[in-house]
Amino acid sequence: MIQIDALTKRFDEHVALKNVSLTVEKGSVYGLVGPNGSGKTTLIKCLCGVYRTDGGQITVDGEAVYDNALLKERIAYIPDDLYFPPTFTPKDMAKLYSSLYPGFSEERYRELGQLFQLDETKRIARFSKGMQKQVAFWILMSCRPQVIILDEPVDGLDPVMRKKVWSILLREVEERGVTVLISSHNLRELEDVCDHVGILHQGEVLLSKALSDMKSDTFKLQVAFDEGFPEVLHQELDILNHTESGRVHMLILRGDRQAIMEAIAAQNPILADLIPLTLEEVFIYELGGKGYDFKNILA
Repeated sequence: MIQIDALTKRFDEHVALKNVSLTVEKGSVYGLVGPNGSGKTTLIKCLCGVYRTDGGQITVDGEAVYDNALLKERIAYIPDDLYFPPTFTPKDMAKLYSSLYPGFSEERYRELGQLFQLDETKRIARFSKGMQKQVAFWILMSCRPQVIILDEPVDGLDPVMRKKVWSILLREVEERGVTVLISSHNLRELEDVCDHVGILHQGEVLLSKALSDMKSDTFKLQVAFDEGFPEVLHQELDILNHTESGRVHMLILRGDRQAIMEAIAAQNPILADLIPLTLEEVFIYELGGKGYDFKNILA
């Protein structure tokens, strides 16, 4: 389990993370999302023990991460910007990581080699970006870590390989109880793989919930009335966004589902249809409440 409590990180006068707290349960997949510059990569580097924190604490399975070599043998990380020594081949990387990770499995390395179909004797520098990302997953999964941290993990991969990578990752979670934290801007894919999602904004956690709970109190409603939109609904309901096309109104509302529908029904609509929100829409409307102007996007 990953536990982050009241984490603060500064760079000179800039406060990159402010009192951040979140929990990633063992055997779960946690999606970390946020706008550019929100602090996601800084948080990940603190979690990996690259940065020393300025306040609060981070623990993995109850142990502090920073300056803990034994714990880091159970944590594997793939950054957004990959680096490989210029002359190294996948075989060289496997040899290096087998010396760093006691759990490295030669059998797993061979098994995944059949899946990725990459030349283990070719210099990685000569591979495409997508192929280099495949090498990173090949080596990471061969290390058999207990905690996996990924920053934009499938960026550069083609659709078929993306599905293969997600399948491998989810199988690790299911079969070995691996804990996974993923930072990504691809909210559509996160929605398919994550149990929990946290939204980071300007170095602070805007919300952190189970994905199912995140959608349980925010709704999209398509509604139409004979004689225009009843203004009383603006007082009775927590309407986050309201657009209209002719007689049809599209509302984004927060509140209790039954109470919302009862208030709408009392106004005798000719159409009232609740539509499921996507993670991307939840993200947009939550940030919209923090001063982002999405008027043109949502219209």
